[in-house]
Amino acid sequence: MFREMRRLKQALSEEEIVEVLKASNTGVLAVIGDNGYPYAVPMSYVYLDNRLIFHCAVDGHKLDAIRQDDRVSFSVTDRDEVVPEKFSTRYRSVIIFGRAKIVDDDLSKRKALESINEKYSPGLKMEGDKEIERNWNRVILFEVRIEHMSGKIDLQTMIERARAANEAAGESCPGKTE
Repeated sequence: MFREMRRLKQALSEEEIVEVLKASNTGVLAVIGDNGYPYAVPMSYVYLDNRLIFHCAVDGHKLDAIRQDDRVSFSVTDRDEVVPEKFSTRYRSVIIFGRAKIVDDDLSKRKALESINEKYSPGLKMEGDKEIERNWNRVILFEVRIEHMSGKIDLQTMIERARAANEAAGESCPGKTE
């Protein structure tokens, strides 16, 4: 159903993908928008139990699109360094495919909002709880159940990892001249 990555040697492991999702603060959510055009918007999120949690205003383009078609994708880049002399970049990125669902029961909504507060405002639980109460009726939460995820690193990082693994195993290193 989902395409395989072409450059499998540059693929991140599932553990590395989860690490990127937990460490990053913002990604880009893409939905099928008006007239079938993609609509992509930067969003903060929380990764929790193989799903992504988002919050937003109670109406707007994004929610209209999700109500029409729940299929979404989400991308995160947690490393992005231009290497001008190599005409390249160093990166680590993740792409998620899944289905969005509005969180409609109060207990799940509260837990999701508390998770968002813990990630973005650690140590401010009392203040966060007040913020939740103040904005309760002005915020909607939705979750994306992950159906497929992949991650990728740049070629140079992949080569460096292979060299380190080979050296640790006592083998010769690819690309190394003696």
